[in-house]
Amino acid sequence: MEKFDKIYVAGHRGMVGSAIVRELKKQGYENIITRTHAELDLTDQRAVNEFFAEEKPDYVFLAAAKVGGIEANDKAPADFLYQNMMLEMNVINAAWRNGCKKLEFLGSSCIYPRMAPQPMPESCLLTSSLEKTNEAYALAKISGLKYCEYLNRQYGTDYISVMPTNLYGPNDNYHPTHSHVLPALIRRFHEAKESGAEVVVCWGDGSPLREFLYVDDLANLCVFLMNNYSGNETVNAGTGKEISIKGLTEIVAEVIGYEGRIEWDTTKPNGTPRKLLDVSKATALGWTYTTGLREGIALSYQDFLTNPMRAER
Repeated sequence: MEKFDKIYVAGHRGMVGSAIVRELKKQGYENIITRTHAELDLTDQRAVNEFFAEEKPDYVFLAAAKVGGIEANDKAPADFLYQNMMLEMNVINAAWRNGCKKLEFLGSSCIYPRMAPQPMPESCLLTSSLEKTNEAYALAKISGLKYCEYLNRQYGTDYISVMPTNLYGPNDNYHPTHSHVLPALIRRFHEAKESGAEVVVCWGDGSPLREFLYVDDLANLCVFLMNNYSGNETVNAGTGKEISIKGLTEIVAEVIGYEGRIEWDTTKPNGTPRKLLDVSKATALGWTYTTGLREGIALSYQDFLTNPMRAER
């Protein structure tokens, strides 16, 4: 990408999209196009086509998505499948039809099989069944990355996909039921500290292993890949390190300063037992993360405290 190229970031108000905008500006890219949902509904094919025909962006970062945690995905699978399929197909197709030089599609590590080999290489995609609690979201994301691959094969486009592990950081969603595990824990322990609660109850038994990547590190990788990678196979984005949910809750409690007890509700689902990405491809390309988990959680907590509206989403 040249500094003057027109770059469209879809989903710029979300955690990932806003981080990509920050990173682009940090690196000197100024010709950045954005639209709010009110200005452009990405599930509206006609509106998306008109936008691309008018703006003709050179590069596209597709970070827009309907996202949520285990409960949200499990309760509304039809919504997660439909909305994500519609928006990503509309954007990718319009980019192709309007001569976009390169598009980068942001997915999720949930695309990989429930019992995938650990750590999960990019090549294990579609080798066995998915985790049922977020199957709909995963199917939508798989469709998006496959559409990019098929356009490359059929029409010679240069569209790439990035599959991040669990993300967290500034602009996260801290909603009590619609958020992912780490921001949900930040809110829960903050409220417990403020109210003087003696006990915080967490879902499952704390045994699942998870990997977490600070969103600004992901944004740095996204820009890096746009400039340095082309290929049909997706690229995993993570740290290559994992921690149990129990260990994660203890770090969150320590960072926030909560001194009560932590109990586990084993009637609630654990989700996938283990999700660790094989990040050797990104490493071989010359990239690695820079933000440690405890440091990132501390930065995220400051974001939670200074952006109170984020806690209401």
